[in-house]
Amino acid sequence: MTSRTILIVDDESAIRDMLRIALEMAEYRCLEASNAQDAHGLIVDEKPDLILLDWMMPGTSGIELARRLKRDEVTANIPIIMLTAKGEEDNKIQGLEVGADDYITKPFSPRELVARLKAVLRRADPHANSHQPIQVQGLCLDPSSHRVTINDREVDMGPTEFRLLQFFLTHQERAYTRSQLLDHVWGGNVYVEERTVDVHIRRLRKALTVDQHENLVQTVRGTGYRFSTKAS
Repeated sequence: MTSRTILIVDDESAIRDMLRIALEMAEYRCLEASNAQDAHGLIVDEKPDLILLDWMMPGTSGIELARRLKRDEVTANIPIIMLTAKGEEDNKIQGLEVGADDYITKPFSPRELVARLKAVLRRADPHANSHQPIQVQGLCLDPSSHRVTINDREVDMGPTEFRLLQFFLTHQERAYTRSQLLDHVWGGNVYVEERTVDVHIRRLRKALTVDQHENLVQTVRGTGYRFSTKAS
C-alpha cells in the first residue's frame, strides 16, 4: 500500500465513486466530501496528501475553496488537482493562478488521472515515497522503524514527541506558534489547550538531552518554537 491519502471533493456521487475505485485500485486511501464545508473539515483534520477538487459545486465553489486553502499556512502546501468540465484556456489559467497544481478537464480516463496525480505528488514532495532517515548533527529520526537516535544511542520518547520532532526536522529554521503546532501535529479538530504544546516541548527537550541536543528546540519569545541548528 502507498498509504497516501487522497481527498475527493465533488458533489456528484457517481464521479466520486468512479474516482475512488480508480484510486483504490492504485492503492491510495480515499476520503470523500460532497461540498466545500465538509471538505475543509476533512482537510484540517486528516491532512490529505492531495486534493481532487471539482470546480463547480453548490455553495462555495471549488475555485474559492482552493483560494482559501492556499491562503492558509496550515493547508497551503497540500497539492490540488482541479477537476472540471470547463476546458477554456481562461478557466485553466484561473485555476492555476489560485494555486492549483494541475487541471484535468472532464471527461478523463482513470489511468490519466492516476498518472497525473502521481506526477503532482512527486513534484510536491520528491521524498514523499521514501522513508529515509532524517539526520541533523548526530540526531537521527527514522520514520520506517519509528526510532530516534543521537550519536547512535537510542532515545526513548512518546508518540506525540516523535511527531513533534518529525515535524520540526522537516520544517527547520522557521518559528511556529502553539496554535500552528497544534494544527500540524495534533490535527485541527482535536480540542487541546495551547499550553499542552509546552508540556510536550518540555518532554521532547528532556528526551533530547543526550549531548545537549535539546538546544535545537528553541523558544521564540512572543511567538512559539522553532527547530534550529543556529544559536538562538
